[in-house]
Amino acid sequence: MSTTVPADDAPVYLDYQATTPTDPRVVVAMLPYFTGKFGNPHSNHRFGHEVETAVEQARGEVAALIGADPREIAFTSGATESNNLAIKGAARFLRAERGADRDQIVTLATEHKCVIESCRRLEQEGFIVTFLPVRPDGIVDLETLRAAIGPRTALVSVMAAHNEIGVVQPLAAIGALCREHGILFHSDAAQAVGKIPLDVEAMAIDLLSISGHKLYGPKGIGALYVRRRPRVRLQALIDGGGQERGLRSGTLPAPLCVGFGAACAIAGAEMAAEGERLLRLRRRLYDGLAARLPGLRLNGHAELRLAGNLNLALPGVDADVLLDNCPMVAASTGSACSSASVEPSYVLCAIGLDEAAARESLRLCVGRFTTAAEVDFAVDALAAAARRLAAEGMTTSARRAT
Repeated sequence: MSTTVPADDAPVYLDYQATTPTDPRVVVAMLPYFTGKFGNPHSNHRFGHEVETAVEQARGEVAALIGADPREIAFTSGATESNNLAIKGAARFLRAERGADRDQIVTLATEHKCVIESCRRLEQEGFIVTFLPVRPDGIVDLETLRAAIGPRTALVSVMAAHNEIGVVQPLAAIGALCREHGILFHSDAAQAVGKIPLDVEAMAIDLLSISGHKLYGPKGIGALYVRRRPRVRLQALIDGGGQERGLRSGTLPAPLCVGFGAACAIAGAEMAAEGERLLRLRRRLYDGLAARLPGLRLNGHAELRLAGNLNLALPGVDADVLLDNCPMVAASTGSACSSASVEPSYVLCAIGLDEAAARESLRLCVGRFTTAAEVDFAVDALAAAARRLAAEGMTTSARRAT
């Protein structure tokens, strides 16, 4: 393998699940809507109509990627807002309509922080929240889910593809189970949309959250799919002019909407080929590290995972210390949304890792612009740093002792 430093002397970027660079084709699509095509899409004149047309085209591009009707797409600021709107909005509406008859939410202990914290907020409002464990491979046990569902269950929320360990949940089976019991099914699909095929009809999904910057679109834009038939009703979180069919008031950021739509169109056209390429790069990355670091372990299901994701435990090597000593590789030890935490990943602990193993775990993600040469460089750099730290006694146990 090559040990050549990347040509521009920048670190090799292996953190595509934290965020993706905006695809240059997306930037080109957005640019006119910052200057010449600057109208408010809600204004009733030529400038507004021109931009409204572009926004609605983008809405259709987002909808097409998940098999939805454009009228079922509400633009938001991103997946965090979409998750809050879906979970809080559905739960509060159902309680307002049916009282205490439907006041239970079922979700997983490994969900994204914004889902967990939304559920915690509802607990403060008197809702019952059931946080289910997952199997050691990170996948939900369907019989455990079935047993948790009762006559008061209003909503089940399960992430499509995990932001840390990359595992892909059996969405169609979960959707069928929820439909069987007349329960709403929400999925945080921020990491899945544009990477794996999703069909909200076939998977019986009622609410689905999407984020633009996870699929090579701009930051600050996302969407919530809200089923029309049978109709899903939500209580809005933001009051105002009633935009987005009353679900999300506020002037739409037209350039971001256009970019988001373009990113979805590109993903729809290139997803299959890109997935195959990323899988080859992931295997190259794993095989290279495994050959150099005996005892390397994969966290999460080996096959039911995103093509570009690896979450690896490096025995005896503290992952944070490793990254500090390997500045030419940009990676992370967990969710970017929780990276300031000094605690070990709650997700890794939930799949059975002890604290030491969780601290030894590293998330590596290849993406659209990753090259084989960059993978080879990262393998050499990470392996060399890990061996050096082990030789210097900078092990996980040594860090804990200090």
